[in-house]
Amino acid sequence: MNWNDLIAEIDAVGSGGSSDAPIAGPITGIEYDSRRVKPGSVFVAMKGGTTDGNRFVEKAIAAGAAGILTDSAQTFDHLLVFQTGFPVLEVEHGRRALAQASAAFFGHPERKLAATGITGTNGKTTTAFLIESLLSTSPHEAVARKTVKAVLTGTIEYHVAGEVRPSLHTTPEPRDLFELMAEGVALGATEFVTEVSSHALDQGRVYGINFDVAVFTNLTRDHLDYHQTMERYFAAKRLLFDGTIYPAPRVAIINAHDERSRQLAAAARRAGAEIRTYGIGGIGHGDWRAASYALTPGGAVLDLETPAGAARVQSPLAGEVNVLNLLAAITAAHARGVSFNSLVESIPHLKPVPGRFQPVDAGQPFTVIVDYAHTDDALRNLTALARQMTGPKGSEAGKSAAAGKRVITLFGCGGDRDRTKRPKMGQAAGEGSDFVVATSDNPRSEDPRAILAEIEPGLKATGIQYVVEPDRAAAIRIALEAAGPGDVVLLAGKGHEKEQILATGSVRFDDAEIALSTLADLGYREVR
Repeated sequence: MNWNDLIAEIDAVGSGGSSDAPIAGPITGIEYDSRRVKPGSVFVAMKGGTTDGNRFVEKAIAAGAAGILTDSAQTFDHLLVFQTGFPVLEVEHGRRALAQASAAFFGHPERKLAATGITGTNGKTTTAFLIESLLSTSPHEAVARKTVKAVLTGTIEYHVAGEVRPSLHTTPEPRDLFELMAEGVALGATEFVTEVSSHALDQGRVYGINFDVAVFTNLTRDHLDYHQTMERYFAAKRLLFDGTIYPAPRVAIINAHDERSRQLAAAARRAGAEIRTYGIGGIGHGDWRAASYALTPGGAVLDLETPAGAARVQSPLAGEVNVLNLLAAITAAHARGVSFNSLVESIPHLKPVPGRFQPVDAGQPFTVIVDYAHTDDALRNLTALARQMTGPKGSEAGKSAAAGKRVITLFGCGGDRDRTKRPKMGQAAGEGSDFVVATSDNPRSEDPRAILAEIEPGLKATGIQYVVEPDRAAAIRIALEAAGPGDVVLLAGKGHEKEQILATGSVRFDDAEIALSTLADLGYREVR
C-alpha cells in the first residue's frame, strides 16, 4: 500500500505540503504514538483528552515517518513540513482518520468478521465472555456446525482465535483494534465480540465497524468525571444504536428492565434495527426472558420463554444479575445464528468469568468472593446476591435458618474519578451488609484517606458497623478475621485486576492472591 492508496480511503478536509507526494517504498505501518513510529510509518497526529499528538510530529518524522495525518493543520506550527512538500493530509476527526487508515492498512478485517458489541455500565465483561463462549462452543448453523473462532476484546483480556492476551483498554484504539481483528482473520476467526465503553463511543474508537448485533445491559451512575451528566453518558451509549455516527446494528438487544430501554429501543428502531428485549418475569418483561428462576448452590435454574422456544436450563452462574447477563448473551448468540436447541445444550457448560463473583476457597468455613463491582448499583447487586446466600439481615435474621450468617463487604473508590459516587457507594455497602471495611481501590494521585472521608458519610447514614483501613492488604485481613462460619466476605472493586495504581506508580496487587495468603496465615490452605 502506498500513500495515494491510503488517503483514497480517508475523509480529508485539506492538505498541506503535497498530500499526493510519492513515498519511497510501501507504507510499513499506521501509528498514533510517535514512540512506535518506524521508517515508512504513517503517523496520525490527533488531539486527545490529555495530550495532543500534533506536538510530536517532528519526533515522528525524525523516527522515519513517511506521511502525516493531522486534525490540527490550521494551527499546525510545523511549517517546514509543509514547505518541503512532505506528505500531509488534514482531516476533521483524527480518531476517525486513524480508524479509516488502520482498516485500509490491515486489509479491512472488519468486513470478514461479524461484529457484536456490548455496552452498558455493568455486565459488559460477563456478557461478552458468554457470547463468545456460546458462539465458539455451540453448533453454529451458519457454518455447517464447524468450530467457530472469535476475536474478543474487553476489560479482562483479549482473545484472538483462542489465544489469550493481556487487555490494555476495555476498547482498544482503532489501530490496535484493527490489528487484532486482522490477526484473528488470519487464524480463521469469523466472529468479533467486544465490550464497547462509553469513552470509546464518544471518542470514535470503533469507527468503521458495522456492528451486526449491539447489546445494551443497563445504565447506572458511573464515569461522570468524563461525561459530566447522566444525559451525556446515556447519549454516548446511544451512539451504538441510533445510526448518527456509527451504522445502526442489524439487531439491537436491550435490557427491558432499564428505565432507558424504551427510549433506546425507539432510537434504534428509527435507525432501522430489529429490536429484541430480554428480562426476568412474565409477558411484558422482555421477548427473551426467564419467566422464573431459582438460585442453587451451583448457580441457577431458569425457565426460559423465548420466541425461539421454551426450556428449563441449569446455569452455572450465580445470582440474578447473571441471569440477566445470560439472557443478554443467548439473545445475542441466537441473533448471530446459533439455534435455540444448541444454546440450551451449551448453557450448563458455561464457565464463570475471572473476577466476576469469583470464589476464593482455601477450605475456610465461610465464603470469600472477589468481584469487580465498582459502582453503587453493582455493589447493591453484589450484596443482594450475598444476602440470598446468608438469609435476612438484622432483626429478621432470627426468623431464618441462616440466623447469624453475615455479609461482610470490603470496597473502595478509585482516585481521579467521579467523586459524587463515593458516598453513594458507602450507602449501598452499608445498606446491603452487616459489616463493612472501607479501604483503597486505585487511589492514583489522590490521598486514600481523602477518598475514604468522602465515602464515610454514606456509611454513617446507614448506621452500619464499619472500619476504615487505607491499606488494602490490611483491610482484607480485617474482613477475613471478622468472618465466622457461614458468612460471606465480599472483596469488591478490583476483580480481575493484578495491580494497584498509587500516586507513586503501580504495584502488584491481586485480591484473590492476597486473600489466599491471608487465609493461609489464618490456618487455611488452598483447595486444589
